[in-house]
Amino acid sequence: MRLETLSLEVVKTSEIEGEILNTEQVRSSVARQLGIEHLYSNLVAPSREIDVIVEMMLKASYDYDKPLTLDELFRWHKALFPTGTSGLYNIKTGAFRDDSNGVMQVVSGGYGRTKVHFEAPKTERLPDEMVKFLAWYNDEDATLDLTIKAGLAHLWFVTLHPFDDGNGRLTRAITERMLAKSDDSKQRFYSMSAQILACRNEYYQILEHTQNGIASVNDWLIWFLSSLENSLIKSLEMLQKIMGQAKFWHAHHDTILNQRQILMINKLFGNFYGNLTSKKWASITKVSHDTALRDINDLIDKGILKKSEASGRSQSYELVINEAS
Repeated sequence: MRLETLSLEVVKTSEIEGEILNTEQVRSSVARQLGIEHLYSNLVAPSREIDVIVEMMLKASYDYDKPLTLDELFRWHKALFPTGTSGLYNIKTGAFRDDSNGVMQVVSGGYGRTKVHFEAPKTERLPDEMVKFLAWYNDEDATLDLTIKAGLAHLWFVTLHPFDDGNGRLTRAITERMLAKSDDSKQRFYSMSAQILACRNEYYQILEHTQNGIASVNDWLIWFLSSLENSLIKSLEMLQKIMGQAKFWHAHHDTILNQRQILMINKLFGNFYGNLTSKKWASITKVSHDTALRDINDLIDKGILKKSEASGRSQSYELVINEAS
């Protein structure tokens, strides 16, 4: 469960910024840094970039009981951009932006139709603003609920936008740190980044409205806490799937199955897209249609699969949930 949740968090926090990471490399990096790589076979070697992001997210939650420092943020930022570039552009790493190319703006749209969503504080304000932010972030004020503090920290840091790039990923890392402090646990079993990505347009809209005074901070917190609740619900659903899968294999540990059947059953317990048909079975397992049908009918005879009632034009199949759970 931890492997899946952390991998999801790393993948989605980058995907919010439009960067698609190799999921298998992320899982491999997470497994290695958790010290559980021996439990998995065929792990692929992760890139240095992925290792850095995984390490940053792990440290964010593992060090929740330590003060967050400016030096730590600078190290994280420098590690995110080891070549000193972001795309085609040179950026300052491990230091505040200098606004030499103009004030920091959050924009969308192409040339000739650019829309400015938000203008960050000018660079000369950043040292003082960051001192205030870190003093507040590290303050052990017992009167402020830490999940509320996580939401406020998210809004405050992303509004300061202190770096040339990477502000979103750093914002989510320090949010994770405060949520871990709220849980009083290094173990992360839910992913806020996955939830933010699922409603990215709404996320950017509430941020923009709050930063520009159209919405209140309370509106932002309501959205943030609602998203946190949804991420916890998704985590529970994932846990139920994992538990159902474990119970299934415990109940069928003596059932004779071929490797294709084992593969497809595990896929059905995962995020299988659409309905299972014999055509999909044949395509995924790379066998003939007749072989696929034999595999499927064997599972029906063993009470593992059943024909779907609403199959439409093409017969589809589904797991026998009552027996599998």
